[in-house]
Amino acid sequence: MKKSLCLLLSLILLCSTIILSGCADNNSANSGSETDATASGEVTQEQIEKNIIGTWFLSEQDGLPALTNEKRILDIVSTTEAYISISSTDGKAPWIDSMASEININDNVVTIAFNPHEGVLIKNEFAITDISEDEFSADYTYSRTTDNSGTSVSESTVKFVKMDDDLSDDIIGTWEGRCTSKDTMFDDGQDHRWEYKADATFVYYVKDGDKWIASEDSLNEYFVDGPLLCTRWMEGDEENREWWEITIDGDKMNWTALREDENGKTFTATFEMTRITE
Repeated sequence: MKKSLCLLLSLILLCSTIILSGCADNNSANSGSETDATASGEVTQEQIEKNIIGTWFLSEQDGLPALTNEKRILDIVSTTEAYISISSTDGKAPWIDSMASEININDNVVTIAFNPHEGVLIKNEFAITDISEDEFSADYTYSRTTDNSGTSVSESTVKFVKMDDDLSDDIIGTWEGRCTSKDTMFDDGQDHRWEYKADATFVYYVKDGDKWIASEDSLNEYFVDGPLLCTRWMEGDEENREWWEITIDGDKMNWTALREDENGKTFTATFEMTRITE
């Protein structure tokens, strides 16, 4: 009888050991999987959908500060609705001002596509490598497909930062100021005036003696998206464009732009101006 009881107890202890060992192995395996996923740094679709809503401003491209003339704004309203603004100094390129776009999120890839005009498809594909509430980094593929000439593709790495300020109403009015970046192509030593109207047109003035004279330029359109001020005007048959990053504090406005000269050297151009209330 005693031998039977001892044998039964031994079997119970052995089974308990096997069960506990199996549980420990399972826990270790699960812990290992979670650790491996975290260590890999992979960005999940859930993380992207949680953080991607908002207005994003291109700050870096291929590890360098992005030129102002190549900046873009992504206004992502929801996981199904987005708008895009793109700066381009090419007067023949489409004027892309808060253009409605299709957005798709699949795993860590965010695709924003739109048709600037009939027969052309622009696709922006961002393979997100890191994202937070304030910024995201991605491997970026830009493609342009036309009915006539096929598809052209370019690739780069990009970094976007989230912007909260909407300056589209603050800029309306007349501003007077001058270039404050000496020895740049914008430094003429003269004061200038710009009148920004609520209908997205502007008037540029030059001073003649004591009088301000409106320029004879035509077109004269602008938009503000986030911190990006975009203007275009016609001189004769040529369309000109300028893009600036702006800040407005009460009656003071500053313009900044990272430019590239004809030799490929970058420089920063700046303007300072004051609101005119007369």
